[in-house]
Amino acid sequence: MAEKKPPRDRKATGAVTTRVPQQKPAPIVAELGRPETPEETAARKAENSRKHRANQTLRNLVWSLVASVGLMLLIVIVVVRPDQPAREAVDFADVAEQAQPTIDEPLAVPDVPAQWTANNADLGQSRDGVSTWNIGFITPSTQFIALNQGIDANPTWLLTLLDQQLATGTDTVDGREWTVYDNRDGDDPGNLAYAMVTESGDSTYVLYGTADTNEFRTLAGSVGTEIDAAEAMEAE
Repeated sequence: MAEKKPPRDRKATGAVTTRVPQQKPAPIVAELGRPETPEETAARKAENSRKHRANQTLRNLVWSLVASVGLMLLIVIVVVRPDQPAREAVDFADVAEQAQPTIDEPLAVPDVPAQWTANNADLGQSRDGVSTWNIGFITPSTQFIALNQGIDANPTWLLTLLDQQLATGTDTVDGREWTVYDNRDGDDPGNLAYAMVTESGDSTYVLYGTADTNEFRTLAGSVGTEIDAAEAMEAE
């Protein structure tokens, strides 16, 4: 009868198997067609870090500029600036009285309402030699009307003064007809937005400016009175 062998102790004699995890292969870089080397990886990370710092610096600079501009605008808005001194009114009647002895044609000195002021008055000559009496009026609505009296004026003087505008109609004020040049709907007409022109004797009278039609008619009526007086003197 065969002798039985004792059972083998598997725990004591069995082999122990240890699984070693496999490393994943390095990713392929499309630009290189192969994995990066450690040196290339380090260089790429350093470049990315440099770009990030540069972008951060640029953003900080932009925000600093925005803050500076905003502060400047705030100072301009908040700081109270003194009003500019108003231009002193000109006594155009006195200027006309002094200038009259130098010229034969009577100079128009319109009797305007008390609320009207003059900021300029002078007797000069245009480039083509036309003697011109000029008064600049500020109306109650703070608009501007100039009176120009051209003595022995030629057509070129009028065309130049009105920037070669064409007449748009006529208006009769106190029985006197005026030719109208309405350029209010034009592109940036400036002080030539509206004009009125009439003639008498050796003088051509031109009103032009930015005021409304009623204020133009007020001045046209006053100038017309001056023209009537000059015509009466001429008739004597």
